[in-house]
Amino acid sequence: GYYADRWKEVLIQNNLPTKAYFDTSDHDPFCMYNYLLDIITWNKNTRRGFIKVKITDLTGKTVESEMDSEAATFQQYRRVKILTGFYQDLDKISRISLTFSTKTLIGPKYKLRILQMRLKSLNKPER
Repeated sequence: GYYADRWKEVLIQNNLPTKAYFDTSDHDPFCMYNYLLDIITWNKNTRRGFIKVKITDLTGKTVESEMDSEAATFQQYRRVKILTGFYQDLDKISRISLTFSTKTLIGPKYKLRILQMRLKSLNKPER
């Protein structure tokens, strides 16, 4: 990471447009642990909604994703990548669970059928 008062000089070195994302926790130590969730679904019909991720380590400790993202569109055999974050980082993940929601109060509930899923740590890419 970068100190808040020096991020511009580090990120903008060639006068090119730059996007910066500052996601922090609301409690000490204020850091977020970012993961890239890569999903391929096999629903025949297109689904649009939100994914919440829950990871559990070998000791049974569980953390749930905290980032609010835009609704994603899931089409059959199409890859969708979602940035998600956690307040804590678990070292040895034993289980991953996903919750799919359209966030509508009325209408049918839909399932999202996952063909392939990969969760990659962006803070520690070697894991």
